[in-house]
Formats: sequence, structure tokens, C-alpha cells
Amino acid sequence: MALSSEASSSSLKPIPGSYGIPILGAIRDRHDFFYHQGRDKFFATRIQKYNSTVIRTNMPPGPFVSSDPRVIALLDGASFPLLFDNNKVEKLNVFEGTFMPSTAFTGGHRVCAYLDTREPKHGVLKGFFLNALAARKDAVVPLFRNCLHESFCEVEDQLNKNDEADFNSVFNDASFNFLFRLLCDNKDPSHTILGSKGPKLISTWLLFQLAPLGTLGLPKIFNYVEDFVIRTFPLPSFFTKSNYQKLYEAFRTSAATLLDEAEKVGLGRDEACHNVVFMACFNSYGGLKNQFPMLVKWVGLCGEKLHADLRSEIRRVVKEEGGVSVGALEKMSLVKSVVYETMRIEPLVPYQYGRAREDLVVQSHDASFKVKKGEMLFGYQPFATKDSRIFKDAEVFVPGRFVGEGEKMLAHVFWSNGRETEEPTPADKQCPGKNLVVLLCRLFLAELFLRYDTFEFEFKESGFGPTITITSLTKASTF
Repeated sequence: MALSSEASSSSLKPIPGSYGIPILGAIRDRHDFFYHQGRDKFFATRIQKYNSTVIRTNMPPGPFVSSDPRVIALLDGASFPLLFDNNKVEKLNVFEGTFMPSTAFTGGHRVCAYLDTREPKHGVLKGFFLNALAARKDAVVPLFRNCLHESFCEVEDQLNKNDEADFNSVFNDASFNFLFRLLCDNKDPSHTILGSKGPKLISTWLLFQLAPLGTLGLPKIFNYVEDFVIRTFPLPSFFTKSNYQKLYEAFRTSAATLLDEAEKVGLGRDEACHNVVFMACFNSYGGLKNQFPMLVKWVGLCGEKLHADLRSEIRRVVKEEGGVSVGALEKMSLVKSVVYETMRIEPLVPYQYGRAREDLVVQSHDASFKVKKGEMLFGYQPFATKDSRIFKDAEVFVPGRFVGEGEKMLAHVFWSNGRETEEPTPADKQCPGKNLVVLLCRLFLAELFLRYDTFEFEFKESGFGPTITITSLTKASTF
């Protein structure tokens, strides 16, 4: 593209920031990011230092897991959406950022998440996912309601025995059970080679791929030991090979209908199955295992007033509609807004990456900058979706933010690797399960406040999302 089409060359500013001394500068930034400042302060101090929301910096994991940690960071809601423009930004092998785990983690295949939109196989795989979810849409509500019923009963049992319940563990099981049944002709995963260990097998498999991007929260004395162990060299896949093989075999033998559909669009059965495992276990389960705790955290922090408003709307609409359905959920405007606000204030995937396909211009609120072909762009989504120049009270959880006229602001909610007002297609990188995740979160809230008037909880933040402990549930007094 011609630079003059967006800004004249004379108006372009040099991108401020520094990468420091090779290797040492990246290690210094990594230590600041994880141990000395934390990610929000890491970016905030650099915005203040350079008086810019577009800066040069290094991103973890750095040496020696990543061969090149240098990025141009987009840290406001004006510049961030450039990452969605697939004509300008390449997504080749950038799913996890400046490094890519070995394909040995995925059966030797580069799965769809790592493919660029211009690779022929990308459109085929993405279209397969979209069609598979569309074909199963009628099963979602009854299947997930059944999973929720079992999970809330388990939470109640734990409360009766221990005066507290491990929310994450219970709903991790529910999420995996739902996803497996949805994709595998309603087969119970506990009746497969997985038994009851599916979520634990996935968690180990995920940890070895994602460990370089997080911290285990160990005492400070162990910070540099941790850093050396998980970020000096890529973690080997053989530690999780048996776990992954069990997941693969369970889907291969249980998802016959789904794999038949894959063959009809020209995909090999083996390649399709590895992609299904990644989509179900990494993309979907890996997301839901944090999304539900985040939702409970923010709804819980708002307290009884929001709980009363939610249960009033949910019970009224369900009574008017004669039950819980997609149509009924669509009429719950406060429920919808609360889900979107959770996704705005704490995006499930905080980082987005893309490499410039050509020389281009990136625009922040205040300036325009030239980016050279091949440079890595990085977006920190929490700063984009909590941009005070876009959202009023941006740092505050406002339950009704997206009710009525507020729906117009959904164009600035980016949790799905795209605008909430747009739909995923085979030609983009937006999450194919975008609408499914939103529906499941609405359904979770509906079931929660049909069964209970309110709840109390405790939570602890970790490197990969909040850990929730339910301490009390007040059963519904009226319905």
C-alpha cells in the first residue's frame, strides 16, 4: 500500500522505544515483565516514558526459546485493530507470539491456528470448523444445561461436605464433558480411553506449550530458577506424548461423524483429527477453563445488587418464553451486557501478534508511524479494551455498559481476535467458536440465577486466570 493513502511521509513519526543490547536487553525486559513490574506496569511505564502508545520493546519468552523477541507494541484501542487486517498483517506461526512450539505437540502437523490466512489449507480447515459448529447448534443448549446441572449438584455436595467448593475443577470437567459430547456424537468421555482424566491430560499438554509465556507464581527466591528452566530452551514434547496420544485416540474413535465431514471437504482423516484435538482442547477447553472463572469473579465482585437484577431478568424472561432457549437468552439484555463486559475488562487472550506483509502505517490516537515489511506487531488487548479515550470509566466493571445504545460500543470489544460486531469467516483469524462461547456464558448465568438467588466466593489470581472457591450458595427463593 502507498503510505500516502493513510498519512503523508512527512507526518509519520519514528516509533519510540528500545530493544537494548542483543540478548541482554531481551532478558532484562523479560524479568521486568514477569518479576519486577508485572505486565500492566511493564507497558504503562513505557507508555509514560516515551509518551506514546505505539512503542518498540521485547516480548517474552525471548532468548533462547524465541529467535527474535523484538516487537512493535500497539497499546491503545486505535492502533490495536490493525492486527485484524489480514491484507496488511501475516499470521504465519504467530499464534503464541514470537515463538512456535514444536509440531510434535500436535502429531507433526501445523494446525489451523498457526496457518496464515493466505495458505490454502487455512480456509478449508476454518470452514470445516465453522460448518461443524453450525451443524451442531441445536444440541448446544440441552447438552450444556445437562452438564451445568451435574456441575451445580457437585458444587452443592462439596459445600455440604467441606463448607467450600472448588469451582475451577468442577467446571473444567463440565467444559470438557460438553465439548467432547458435542463433537463426538454425545459420547461420554469417561467411557473412552480417557476415563475421568481428560482435563488433567489437557492441562499438562497445554502447560508444556504455554509455560514460556507465564509464571508459576513461585516465591521470589525461585524467580530466576523458574526463568532459566522454562525459558532457556523449548520444553520437549516427549513429556506429554502419551497424554496427547490418549486425547488423539479418544477423538479418533469417538468423533467418526465429524471426521467423515472432514473427509468430504478434502481433509485427510489423520490431519483433521489432530486439528479437532487442538480446536477442542487448546482453543475451546483452554479458553472455557478460564472464561467461566473470570465471569464468576466479576459477577461475584459486583455483589447482591447485580445478582438481584440478573435473577429478576432471567426468571422473568424464562417465564415469558416458557423455558430456556437461544431466543430467551437473546432477550436477556443485562445478561448479554455482563458477559460482554467481562470479556472487555479481562480479555481471555491478552496478546495478539502479526507480521507486517509490507511497509504500512499504524495510527494511534495521537500519531502515525511507519512499520517496515517483516516487523512483528504485538497488541496488548487489555489496554485496547480499557482505553479511556474510547470507554467511559474504562477501568470499572459496568454491568449495563452494553445495554441499549451501549451496544454500539461492541465494535471495540476484541476478545475473539476480531470485533464483536463481526462474524468469523474462513478467510480470517477470528475465533470460529466466538458465538458459541458467548452463548455458553449467557447460559451459565441463566442457570446459575435460576437455581440460586446469590452466592459468595473467594478468588486468587494466577498466571493463567483466577482460581475460584465457592463458599456459599443461596437457593432460589422464588421462581
